[in-house]
Amino acid sequence: MGVASKGSEIRGLSAELTSFVGRRCEIAEVKRLLAGSRLVTLVGVGGVGKTRLALRVAADVRRAFPDGVYLVELAALECPDLLVQAVTEALQIPDLSTRPLLEVVADHLRDRQTLVVLDNCEHLLHDCAVMAETLVRSAPGLRILATSRQVLGVAGEQTMVVPPLPLLDGDMSRTPGKPSEQSDAVRLFAERAGAVLPGFAVTDDNREAVVRICRSLDGIPLAIELAAVRLRAISVEQLLARLEDRFRVLTVGSKVVLPRQRTLRALIDWSYLLCTAQEQLLWARLSVFSGSLDLEGAEHVCSGDGIATEEILDLVIGLVDKSILVREEHRSKVRFRLLETIRQYGRDRLRESGQEERLRRRHRDWYLDLVLRAQHDWFTPEQVTWYARLRTEHGNLRTALDFCLAAAGEAESGLIIASALRYYWIAADSPHEGRNWFDRLLAADERPTPARAWALCVKARLAVLQSDFTAAATLLEECGELARRFDDLTITGSATYVAGLAALLQQDLPRALTLLGKALDCSRRTDDQIGVVNSLIYLATTRSLLGQSDQAVEQFEECLAICEPRHENWFRSYTLWTYGIEVWKRGETRRAVEMEREAVRLKEPFDDHLGIALCIEALAWMSCGDGDGERAALLLGALREIWRSFGGPLFGYLAEHHDTCERAARGNLGARGFEAAFRKGTGLTLAEALEYAMRENPPEGEPQRRPSPLTRREMEIARLVAQGMSNKAIAAALVIAQRTAEGHVEHILVKLGFTSRVQIAAWVSRQEPGDDPSLAGDAP
Repeated sequence: MGVASKGSEIRGLSAELTSFVGRRCEIAEVKRLLAGSRLVTLVGVGGVGKTRLALRVAADVRRAFPDGVYLVELAALECPDLLVQAVTEALQIPDLSTRPLLEVVADHLRDRQTLVVLDNCEHLLHDCAVMAETLVRSAPGLRILATSRQVLGVAGEQTMVVPPLPLLDGDMSRTPGKPSEQSDAVRLFAERAGAVLPGFAVTDDNREAVVRICRSLDGIPLAIELAAVRLRAISVEQLLARLEDRFRVLTVGSKVVLPRQRTLRALIDWSYLLCTAQEQLLWARLSVFSGSLDLEGAEHVCSGDGIATEEILDLVIGLVDKSILVREEHRSKVRFRLLETIRQYGRDRLRESGQEERLRRRHRDWYLDLVLRAQHDWFTPEQVTWYARLRTEHGNLRTALDFCLAAAGEAESGLIIASALRYYWIAADSPHEGRNWFDRLLAADERPTPARAWALCVKARLAVLQSDFTAAATLLEECGELARRFDDLTITGSATYVAGLAALLQQDLPRALTLLGKALDCSRRTDDQIGVVNSLIYLATTRSLLGQSDQAVEQFEECLAICEPRHENWFRSYTLWTYGIEVWKRGETRRAVEMEREAVRLKEPFDDHLGIALCIEALAWMSCGDGDGERAALLLGALREIWRSFGGPLFGYLAEHHDTCERAARGNLGARGFEAAFRKGTGLTLAEALEYAMRENPPEGEPQRRPSPLTRREMEIARLVAQGMSNKAIAAALVIAQRTAEGHVEHILVKLGFTSRVQIAAWVSRQEPGDDPSLAGDAP
């Protein structure tokens, strides 16, 4: 299931790639501050471990926040205008209303007990402060845990300076000590050294050198980790000597202790100098990516001028080995990430070389090509794969669009990118962000071009989905003029479709019938199959509303006949949703219910909250029609919050069925019985409501866990993953090939709609509560 349950995990948090060492006192202090303050900010120099500390605390206290713990990563966000958008994405709040996003977020959080982690606020300090203050005033159950190099400066803010890892007096003792008796700094060094040099341990012979290394690095975790990597090539004693030489140069002529930020900079400088010239070059070039990147992107953006494409892989491996790049698993794909401090260092080097703008343009060109390929393949079996890839690349797409706005003469490329993402903005519940980009790009390039015509059409479509019909009409008028100027029937057909959809949503059925018919004709003439399907879905819906049932069914069937051979999900799901309603109206309830459930299954890979809610709404009507008023009332209650987040029930042309269902359920249960079932529904998350709606005959209206989608063998492997076992260890335990184990894990991720092993662990703990308390984390 793509939608997370309450409090089950930290949304947006990937699996920790290295263990968490120490910080017991700091963890306790942050928990104490959170208990007494609505906003707590962890402050400290780069690399001191603010993010890891915040995430560990969030994991520990998540049970205290039944409505969820959410991570909002801000490091890669360059545009302050997208700050609140980033929060809505992390909280999975659909933004289809036209209200200000901050107001939508505040309403969403008002009656919830939620913890939001705002990570890396320093470059958006003022905007983060304004947003945080607004939200904590509006939502009494909200706690915000922020990390920043500076305080936010909000009234009531509690701050804690995150100190370096401490050294203990006993660290210098010649008495052999157990790991638990060593300081956090020494333990961290020993653990990271053991990862690169198996069998490494702190002994009587090397203890003093290890302690002096940690002390010279001021106990900064990132510096310690970077230094430990050097043990691949040199001994502890050699490492100490080189560190002392490097810092002696930096402090010569001054008796002032080297500031901690300079300590880390010196370590990164040293890491940089220990790289080959090509690795240094790649490090700098990779800094143009936001968030993570894949090997293909690195090859296309960073090759040339000293680095051959076929050399990129070995250079990436070298940077991973030196802890410059972090390797991450995303389903069956491997991605790489530069920690923010290291990325900023690389960007400084790139800027100094005079190559920053050229690399940013190459980055933009790569993502322009990527979105055009995604657009081309959207109506194919690769649709879900492309959607997942675009979600992963969202930060890089923003960076590419930012470049188009910042660089002179590049806005047209930005219009092309934003327009090519027209289905992505909808599928990702991001019409507000899409319109924001179009506003800025259209203002930056007012030339009458085909790119502008398409941008106006797509922006109008997003406006229609937000019921902003006045704005849509103005946009379509200019779009139509440009389409006629260029004699482009494809643009004409798309604009006519948007106008027809607007008429349908405003319940002007005769006008909708005319416009959607014209749009269908244009699409057939240009062989635009997506245009044909789009027009057919809502033309058939209009005919259904006009009582033209046979014609509606004929067009729904034509639509499915086009979609099904292509094995795509998006258009089929919307066809089945509205076709199912027509089938239900014809008295075939059982068939209609199965059509709605199939529509849900097709929507799940997209996390399509709007589409899923529409299907649940239809299933509520069908339950009521079968006399199950309690089931209908519970489902209507579960949808109350999501419709409120949309600014009210959408697709008003179907409101009559909603009202009829509610009246019938009240009549079936009585006013008191209806209110009780409705209130029970309001306590469910969308995921829990969906589990309830997808089951046959749930007992006594109580939501129950759905049967596991995994086979017996996959469930066995999922349990081993939850125990922290690697693919290699699983293969050994089950006496199977490692490749077989890897295949099983990949299938589990795909079936569950997950992207990381930590999500599998959390899922197992929910399936088998009580079997292994360690899987669920510590109670606060």
